[in-house]
Amino acid sequence: MERQCVATIGFFDGVHRGHQCLVSQVCGLARELCCPSMVITFDRHPRQVLHSDYVPQLLSTLEEKMSLLTAQGIDRLEVLPFTRELSRMTALEFMRQVLRDRLQVSTLVMGYDHHFGSDGGTFPNYVEWGRQAGIEVVLARELEGEKVSSSRIRRFLAQGDVRMANHLLGYTYSLEGEVVSGHQVGRHIGFPTANLQVRNDKLLPALGVYAVRVTVSDGTTYGGMLCIGHRPTLNNGSELSVEANLFDFRGNLYGQKVKLSMVDRLRDEQSFPSVQALQSQLKQDAVQAKKVLGTL
Repeated sequence: MERQCVATIGFFDGVHRGHQCLVSQVCGLARELCCPSMVITFDRHPRQVLHSDYVPQLLSTLEEKMSLLTAQGIDRLEVLPFTRELSRMTALEFMRQVLRDRLQVSTLVMGYDHHFGSDGGTFPNYVEWGRQAGIEVVLARELEGEKVSSSRIRRFLAQGDVRMANHLLGYTYSLEGEVVSGHQVGRHIGFPTANLQVRNDKLLPALGVYAVRVTVSDGTTYGGMLCIGHRPTLNNGSELSVEANLFDFRGNLYGQKVKLSMVDRLRDEQSFPSVQALQSQLKQDAVQAKKVLGTL
């Protein structure tokens, strides 16, 4: 039988500084009680099960979330499949059947306004349900200073403010995907690009041009600039493209997975009167991006 453990539970989208503070408290309490620490999360957004046509806009994919949580130093990560059956469980049923009997949770650390179970409830309710289930429910300490939440980070990204989003995350927001064949116009105007295929459930920041660090499949990182947009100067129609120009890179990235770490936003997407005007602006963008990245 697994040893009894100290745990917390949540969706943890983005694993931001608030989540990191919570997980740190779980680890600290587990050390005090000489038992393992555990984080419990879900394999999909609950609304995907409750509303079949819902496509979430995630700060972190499941794989990214698992990597970020594991890096916090926990002893065990439990990913529960979120099903309709699970969604119908009351908080007390979930505490007894899943937390206590299946996962051996003896202490549960919770934020004051967090809730789970079909009947919801306030923090004092969870304390009482925990008592009935044989689980001690402990109030988490809030992160000091400014408010950090996944929804607030999403709002900053929707505005293109990746600096503020990164500040609240505690790390650099990134996009990952496979390099696929694009329109191949960039190479003809002196700015060859890697055209990324990004998952449709991953949140894209606002349209525009960004300074980025690009990590390719062999682990090498290059400075670069990223354009998220519809390429209006090139009459790209309504198709949205995610294209990165890597500085000082020579080679072929087709079929490779790359990671774009977003450092700062340079400008809005614009339509230019000619390809020459676009070229001129891209040269200015590259200079600015290198300054932001500290490579100029």
